[in-house]
Amino acid sequence: MVHYTTVATCALNQWALDFEGNYQRIRESILQAKALNARLRIGPELEIPGYGCYDHFLERDTVQHSWEVLGRLLEDRSLDNILIDTGMPVLHRNTRYNCRVIILNGKIVLIRPKMYMANDGLYREMRWFVGWTKQAQTEEFVLPRFIARMTGQRSVMFGDALVSTDDSCLGIELCEELFTPESPHIAMSLDGAEIIINSSGSHHELRKLKRRVDLITEATLKCGGIYLYSNQKGCDGDRMYYDGAAMVLVNGELLAMTSQFSIADVEVQVATVDLGAVRSFRAAIASRSMQAARAQTYPRAHAPFALSVELVDFDNSIRPTDPIPARYHTPAEEINMGPACWLWDYLRRSGQGGFFLPLSGGLDSCSTALIVHSMCRQVTAACKRGDQQVLHDVRQCVGAAAGPDYVPESAQELASHLFYTCYMGTENSSKETRARAAHLAKAIGSYHVDLNMDTVVSAIVALFTLVTARTPRYEVHGGSRAENLALQNIQARLRMLLAYLFAALLPWVRGRQRSVLVLGSANVDESLRGYFTKYDCSSADLNPIGSISKADLRKYVAYARDQMKLPVLDEFLEAMPSAELVPHSETYAQSDEVEMGMSYEELSVFGRLRKIEGCGPYSMVTHLLHIWGEKLTPREITDKVKRFFFYYSINRHKMTTITPAYHAETYSPDDNRFDLRPFLYNSSWTWQFKAVDDLIDRIEQRETSAK
Repeated sequence: MVHYTTVATCALNQWALDFEGNYQRIRESILQAKALNARLRIGPELEIPGYGCYDHFLERDTVQHSWEVLGRLLEDRSLDNILIDTGMPVLHRNTRYNCRVIILNGKIVLIRPKMYMANDGLYREMRWFVGWTKQAQTEEFVLPRFIARMTGQRSVMFGDALVSTDDSCLGIELCEELFTPESPHIAMSLDGAEIIINSSGSHHELRKLKRRVDLITEATLKCGGIYLYSNQKGCDGDRMYYDGAAMVLVNGELLAMTSQFSIADVEVQVATVDLGAVRSFRAAIASRSMQAARAQTYPRAHAPFALSVELVDFDNSIRPTDPIPARYHTPAEEINMGPACWLWDYLRRSGQGGFFLPLSGGLDSCSTALIVHSMCRQVTAACKRGDQQVLHDVRQCVGAAAGPDYVPESAQELASHLFYTCYMGTENSSKETRARAAHLAKAIGSYHVDLNMDTVVSAIVALFTLVTARTPRYEVHGGSRAENLALQNIQARLRMLLAYLFAALLPWVRGRQRSVLVLGSANVDESLRGYFTKYDCSSADLNPIGSISKADLRKYVAYARDQMKLPVLDEFLEAMPSAELVPHSETYAQSDEVEMGMSYEELSVFGRLRKIEGCGPYSMVTHLLHIWGEKLTPREITDKVKRFFFYYSINRHKMTTITPAYHAETYSPDDNRFDLRPFLYNSSWTWQFKAVDDLIDRIEQRETSAK
């Protein structure tokens, strides 16, 4: 016999410490799940306070307010008759745990603490929480008195247990536990857990979603069972974007998945699954049954509730959910949607009126502008669908000037209210970059300003000359390297000052009430190499491309050209990357890659080896000797690696003040939390470079002897 049940997972756009908003989104998701006839609803990790509270988890108020929100859920009788999984921090015997709380009809069934903390990359969970180390063991948890009065329970089960219903059994694992070699779902499945629920706070990185889907697919193929995965979505106040993709899988097949990128605050996905199919799948595998017969026994917390109907209530109108193929976005699509959703969350939650971008006519600022255009496209589409939350937010952002019933007509029309761009030219700027900036601004609808700032640059130089009686010159005019860099940096830093000036006053000029946020556009490779001026236009409020490589940005611009029908982008793809900070002539033009002494492609390789592979100078050389050995000599490879580490080390201090950037790449040099390094190095790398030189000497001697 079949035993159908409808289950619901969701992706919620929670916000750290927004207890009221978080409560409303949790409640709405439960009501939507009930309306879709779901008997079980799961939500994201730490959904009550928001995953990104960070050191606020150390505050007693965060725990207290989480209990208060849970209390409101417990008291709400409209949330009865569905098994609910939610998440919050819990203090048990003066120790803080990251917990799932299972509730049913106003009572707490189980509090299950997380066992294995995420504590690498961007994650620092062990700073705030302790993992539960007592596998398949529970303790008594005495409830706060006001919760006890609501539920009529003095205490509940706390620990690593299963939840048994009248017709099935649930196991719980949290986020990182899925990624561990000995995932809890294995032992739980062998002990009879037919449904595994996983509540996650997993952030977006390019090309990452497939790993999640593969892990869950493998888990349900090997163990059998129903697997519900829930994930947070959106920007909850930091550099990360949580990319949703909540899903339901059964016996190795994907049945349902929410969108990976969306500006909707609440997404609920249901699937109708057959508990009988799980039992048949498992019983057919003899080796699995042998292991199950000797499996560890878990304590069970009973929920007096049935997920499926009894035989006497058999309903032949129920239809099971059919499997679907997984949908993976290309990196260009991910760049188009993820940072755009992140920007929208930041804009609406910060209470600002839009964005200001110095538009240089180069590929990087072009990419940032396109991401804002993508944001406007997504917001416009949501408004036309009648999304009331998005309509409310967009009216707040554009202000009274657009009217109380404003609905954007197009992405370009919305951009005319929200997006300011400015070309800041000097005598070193080319007419080509000025024209490209103007053409792009027109195509995407931004409010565009074109200015020359030569008088401001000249005033700064004149002041220096007045004080010192010396006039600095560019290197091409006979000046020193110090003079050349100083003159370039004057232009770069003045652009930052002008960006904030115009961001503050252009809305005022147009009669708008809200100020706007300044956007930066330095890519991950330039940050790694330090190829930017400290406190120039890389200094902004936000940078949507700060951890995206130049190679991926080129692919993105090509994608946008075709998908958004913007032929003007051909001009950007064909242009040579140049800072345009020194005089140019028919025989000389400033080139980024020439000045850096390495290509953007090489920088990506260096970055991945340094961060992902954990290579210092010696390991990097030995690795590249195998990879680049056919096109470069050992000495040429060594020189490139030395050049990279020299410039990386003398410029690392710049990363301490770099603009907060959307996290998208695994080799990001973000100094805030992802890539923790000193910013004062011995840039001669004496010991390391000597070891490299000794290796190359031996290789060259061997090659000479072989001849």
